[in-house]
Amino acid sequence: MDIFAVRGAIANAAKTVVMPAGTAKLTATGYATDAVTTPHFYVGDYTIDFDKTFKRGQDDIEFTCAVLVSRSDDLSGQKILDGLLSGSGPGSLKTAIERARGAPGQYALGGLADDLHVTRVQSYRFYEVAGTQYLGAELTVYVIGEGGTS
Repeated sequence: MDIFAVRGAIANAAKTVVMPAGTAKLTATGYATDAVTTPHFYVGDYTIDFDKTFKRGQDDIEFTCAVLVSRSDDLSGQKILDGLLSGSGPGSLKTAIERARGAPGQYALGGLADDLHVTRVQSYRFYEVAGTQYLGAELTVYVIGEGGTS
């Protein structure tokens, strides 16, 4: 799998989330950034399990992504964040990202991976980026794909 392309495709899928009325559109990057415009989603750390099948047939990657919202008003920030972290609905990052799985029989992320699944939310807390604190949480996106391509 082309990891950089997969990261970008996950971020593009996240951008399709529907934000509540009166809330800014979600910005997203396939990498950690120093310039955050909230609300913001980014693909950060990842771990790879190589060679899940013979001859580099499949790799499994767990991407740790983060979503950050403004702390200017803690209550409204938590409400926005909770909506983004919900398990379903138009405002759910899980729903938006998993829509990129494609139809049955199609490859995920426009052909970059075999499949993906948002598996977990964790670390609901304050995050600091470039000296500014944000409220945020992490999402784990599990991706499987061909190991022999780069």
